[in-house]
Amino acid sequence: MDRQIFGFLNIDKALGVTSHDVVARIRRELKLRKVGHAGTLDPLATGVLVICLGPATRLSEYVMHSTKRYIAQVRFGSVTTTDDNEGEIVAEYHTDKLTRADVEAALPAFTGDILQKPPVFSAIKQGGRKLYEMARAGVAVDVPTRQVRIDAILFQDWQPPVAVLDVTCSSGTYIRSLARDLGEALGVGAHLAGLRRVMSGGFLIEDTLALDAVLADPQWTRHLVSPARALANWRRIDLDASMATIIAHGGAIPAEAGAENELALTYAPSSGLLAVVRREQAMWVPQKVFWRD
Repeated sequence: MDRQIFGFLNIDKALGVTSHDVVARIRRELKLRKVGHAGTLDPLATGVLVICLGPATRLSEYVMHSTKRYIAQVRFGSVTTTDDNEGEIVAEYHTDKLTRADVEAALPAFTGDILQKPPVFSAIKQGGRKLYEMARAGVAVDVPTRQVRIDAILFQDWQPPVAVLDVTCSSGTYIRSLARDLGEALGVGAHLAGLRRVMSGGFLIEDTLALDAVLADPQWTRHLVSPARALANWRRIDLDASMATIIAHGGAIPAEAGAENELALTYAPSSGLLAVVRREQAMWVPQKVFWRD
C-alpha cells in the first residue's frame, strides 16, 4: 500500500500527545512504513501537525520551513525551567501593576528579524546531543542565540496575568522563548501557558482532522493533501516525455530567466510529480527525484 500513498495529512494534534506519538499510531494502525512529520509540536501544544506519507516524507524539509502562526497564552509573573507550564517555577514576581497597555507597548521590539535564544529544554542538538537530554542530565548548556523572523504579534485578549497573542513567524521561532523574553523585558517574568498552531504554510487549522477520526475512516486516503496543494506557492513545470526522461535520470534541462536557486515541482506526462528541481545557472537541476518511489 505504501507505493500508492504520496501526500500529507493535516492533523489537529491533541493536548499531551507528542508528535512522535501521532506518527507512531499512523504507522502502526494504517500499516505504513514511510511516515514522518513536518515540524514538531510540544506535548503541551495543540493544532496543525503536518504528517508526511510515503515519498512525501522527502518533501518534509520544504513544508517544514514555511511561515507559522500560533495563538499563544503568555502568563506573566513566573519563570519556569522549561519556559512553559511543564517546568518548575524558579522565580515569581508581582504583576498587579502590569497593564494591557504595558504588554502592547513591548511587542514591537519583538517583531522583524530578531535574535532569539532557544529554550534549554528543546530538541536542538549540541555536540551530537539534544539540549533537553543534557538539561535533564544536569549538564550546564550555553545555548547560542540565532536569528528568527516574527512578522506580526497581534494582541487578542487580556485576562490578568495572561495575555493571548496571535503570532505569525518564521520556522524555527520558539514561542516559549518569546514568552520568556517578553516577561523579562517587562520586568515581571513570564512563561508560555498554552499554545495552538493555527497555520503551517498552506496547512490551516480549519482544515485539520482529529487523529482518531482519520484512523477510523475506511476511506482515509480521501483526506490526503497532494504535494501540489502543500506547495501551492511553488512554480509548476509540466514536462514533455523527453525532458521528463532527462530529469528522471538526474540530468538538468534549460531554465528560462528567473531567480537563482528557485525551487519548482516538475511533472511528467500522465504520471504525476516527477521531481523537485532548482534553478542553477540557467538550468533546472533535479534535487529530489520520485520516479522510482
